[in-house]
Amino acid sequence: MILVIVLIIILLLILASCLKIVPQAHAYVIERLGAYQGTWSVGFHIKMPIIDKVAKKVILKEQVVDFAPQPVITKDNVTMRIDTVVFYQITDPKLYCYGVQNPIMAIENLTATTLRNIIGDLELDETLTSREIINTKMQAALDIATDPWGIKVNRVELKNIMPPAAIQEAMEKQMKAERERREAILIAEGEKKSTILVAEGKKQSAILDAEAEKQAAILRAEAEKEKRIREAEGQAEAILKVQQANADGIRAIKEAGADDAVLTLKSLEALGVLANGKATKIVVPSDLQGLASLATTFKGIVEEQKVPAGKEVQK
Repeated sequence: MILVIVLIIILLLILASCLKIVPQAHAYVIERLGAYQGTWSVGFHIKMPIIDKVAKKVILKEQVVDFAPQPVITKDNVTMRIDTVVFYQITDPKLYCYGVQNPIMAIENLTATTLRNIIGDLELDETLTSREIINTKMQAALDIATDPWGIKVNRVELKNIMPPAAIQEAMEKQMKAERERREAILIAEGEKKSTILVAEGKKQSAILDAEAEKQAAILRAEAEKEKRIREAEGQAEAILKVQQANADGIRAIKEAGADDAVLTLKSLEALGVLANGKATKIVVPSDLQGLASLATTFKGIVEEQKVPAGKEVQK
């Protein structure tokens, strides 16, 4: 009874070992009696017990491998060390399993030889400035070389380029000198722009001052013009009022029925006013004799009016 139970357990274990599930992005290479039998893709699979085995589990995702720095010599005989990073992907699990003994080591050696060939055609300066070109050439060469191994090289990157210490020191001095030169240029440009801005500021200030002076002069002229216009209008208004008063006086005299004697007396009064004024010339009317006789007659009339009045007082 115990033996039967043991046999059943062993049989169950064997059956369990024959059940395989291949996860995503993986592939299993199966051998039967030592020969390639097939490649299992993602899913559930059952293998024959004892005679079938999983020879290799292959990862189909893109993988990256970082290789150690390799010494290379440039066209101008400068020795430097360069380390590379290779991105690859397994496209054929069967070729990857049976194509080469150690695929990663093979890729590393192939990368080193390809890098030496490419760098050997370039000078130091070209090597330092042509990373993209070197990456493209290496990717194309490695992809062709690894195709029989079921490997596709997607990308190759130069991680570090390490020249000798003496050259690196000279490069640092050159870079320092270049930075100092650029700094001097920037300082000179800044001073130039500052001087230009100051000059522009002074120019604008002078223009604004001139504009302000111009506006002030215009305003002063306008004020003087307005003043003179006001004065002229005042004088004209005064003259108009005087003339209006004279016209009103003459019209009043005419309406009062004044005769020639009254007008003549008014003329004499005007002559008296002129004589008392500051005028240096006096125009005497041509009928001065008539004026004198008129004055004598007027005097006699006044005296006659005074005599009767005196007599009445005596009575």
